Amino acid sequence: MADTKAKQPIKLQDDQVQDLIEKFKTIDVNGDGYIEFGELQEALHTVGIKLPAYEVRRMVEQFEAADKNRDKKLTLDEFKQLYADLKMKEDPKFRMQVKRREDLDTISGMSEGSVEGTTHTVKEAERTAFAQWINRNLKDDPDTRMRENPIDPEGKTLYERNRDGILLCKMINFAVPNTIDERAMNKGAKLSVYQKHENHTLALNSAESIGCNIVNIRPDDLEKGKPHLVLGLLWQVIRIGLFSEINLKNVPGLIRLLQDGESIEQLQRMSPETILLRWVNYHLNNSGYPGKFINNFSTHIKDSMAYTYLLHQIAPRDHKPPVTTAPLGERDDMRRAEAMLQEADKLGCRAFVSPDDVVNGYYKLNLAFVANLFNHYPALDDPTEPVQIIEETREEKTYRNWMNSLGVSPYVNHLYSDLCDGLVIFQLYDHIKPGLVNWTQVHKTFNKLKINFEKLENCNYAIELGKKIKFSLVGIGGEDILEGNQTLTLALVWQLMRAYTLSVLTSLSQRSSPITEKEIVEWVNNKLQQAGKKTFIKSFQDSSISDGHVIIDLIDALSPGSINYKLVRDGSTDDERMANATYAVSMARKIGARIYALPEDIVEVKPKMVMTVFATLMTKEFQKK
Repeated sequence: MADTKAKQPIKLQDDQVQDLIEKFKTIDVNGDGYIEFGELQEALHTVGIKLPAYEVRRMVEQFEAADKNRDKKLTLDEFKQLYADLKMKEDPKFRMQVKRREDLDTISGMSEGSVEGTTHTVKEAERTAFAQWINRNLKDDPDTRMRENPIDPEGKTLYERNRDGILLCKMINFAVPNTIDERAMNKGAKLSVYQKHENHTLALNSAESIGCNIVNIRPDDLEKGKPHLVLGLLWQVIRIGLFSEINLKNVPGLIRLLQDGESIEQLQRMSPETILLRWVNYHLNNSGYPGKFINNFSTHIKDSMAYTYLLHQIAPRDHKPPVTTAPLGERDDMRRAEAMLQEADKLGCRAFVSPDDVVNGYYKLNLAFVANLFNHYPALDDPTEPVQIIEETREEKTYRNWMNSLGVSPYVNHLYSDLCDGLVIFQLYDHIKPGLVNWTQVHKTFNKLKINFEKLENCNYAIELGKKIKFSLVGIGGEDILEGNQTLTLALVWQLMRAYTLSVLTSLSQRSSPITEKEIVEWVNNKLQQAGKKTFIKSFQDSSISDGHVIIDLIDALSPGSINYKLVRDGSTDDERMANATYAVSMARKIGARIYALPEDIVEVKPKMVMTVFATLMTKEFQKK
């Protein structure tokens, strides 16, 4: 019902918006980006607004009267506005103030661009949960020494411990192993301000490469320990790590979650949140659970009943001590939650949530709790017959991470199905050339009866815009994007990434005409020659790139003395080439280059990704000027 007359929006705080977005994902079970009118009461309940049924019915009648599309749906933006309006009725001061609650720290004026009165709220529950997670998973790390010197249980020293950048780098590698070459990190007890800055630069650019949105986060924000930014980034890193195992490759038994008429391809397109909901309900169905199946990790888990049955069902039968359903005997919700968590502790899975977080339905932390349970005890038998699993390619994952790092919505979990309505593509065009997209021509919501036709119109418009900025799209039509044609979708996506990379470079150069790939090659060779380096390239397909030397030399030319050449190998073997490429990627990120390419792309001399490496290094030259 996006055609309703717009109201003057009430500005929600960053943490409120993020919470709504997270909760919206569980309310929007089918992942189409909308809430149907029939789900409105449950949706409002999930975000903490309890209204009698007659009031909700009245609201729905008003929405239906204004629903020109007749789709009987609310978008996220419309739901946010409704939430803000209802909160205003509850508390007239809602627009002007931030309520200080027991579980919130309030920080005023923490961002440089903040105006007087700007506040950010930091939830103590998150700080405690993340600190305990870090203590547990880095306890054997020799550099952070969490076993001997852990972050305090309430997490109050978390920000201080993160000031040198080492902790964040370690957590990125824990989430996605080998993202950062530790040889690139500055270590030691007494790091200079500059060395800490380098570590945070390395951490931010590495976080971006795995799909974290770091817009408006700078290295000095982390050095100063700005709580809302540190916690926000940590949550993204932790979530990526928790979700990385939720796929058919790691857990073939996920095939048991398929419902009648569904294919493996449909399962692979589901978001991790949706898969976790299915997983919980699958086990509840087999456990004798007497309640309704859960549709969210907020209101539906508050009484700990579902959790208790789930824990008992997934625990190995011979586990010592045995996991029981004893918590069901507790009449008080808080005591039942504590008893349930004691059962989880028997499995080594008491993480992220306190009894208070369960009883209050803290979505983010409950989601993390369930994901951690899944990763340790999926309890899904492998299929009896071989299953053909189409794994995500390295190229596809790189493109997804690039898109997600730009903050596109919805989050891209599956490259082809999540682009098929054109909405993410339009957001990418906006990054490449602001103002290119005429959003009045875009279907942001879809009528059930015309959904495929409206999506096709979007995709046709996306192709039209590509041609307008001189993309090579011969033989590619909107129907190819709609149907998820892999080869042709990848052709468009690569041109989007290439155009974005060159647009950033051109903008920094302050030129009116776009910088060409030929000019990048010339710049690389001139820069190397000026620095007295012997390496050079003929093109982005030059086989000499494989050993990593030319990239390493270019980094040293841009930042003299940054490379420790004692760590650089000859590159005569595959292992040596990979070691050099890994070092090169991390060192490039350390000096500030936003590189999405992987070391394998360098070793295999993948010209598309190699071009982005040199282009992003070239941006450093213009940033200096």
